[in-house]
Amino acid sequence: MPDRDSLAALTARLETLENRTAHQEHWLDQLDEAVASQEQRLQELMRLNALMQKRLREQQQALNDQAEGFDPGQELPPHY
Repeated sequence: MPDRDSLAALTARLETLENRTAHQEHWLDQLDEAVASQEQRLQELMRLNALMQKRLREQQQALNDQAEGFDPGQELPPHY
């Protein structure tokens, strides 16, 4: 039969392990929230990046369209 000291020591170890587990679960929950938040932010940034790339392509196309109709010989120099 185990004596009281060893039973108290086992109880103390068990409480320590339970505390550590609770602490780790708390931090794991916090990390899960941080990862979920970062995932949402990443998705938003990817959406904005795609939108900016689309607008940049549109502007580039508009510049190319203007350049095709541009004749430097028809433009007056700045001093006229």
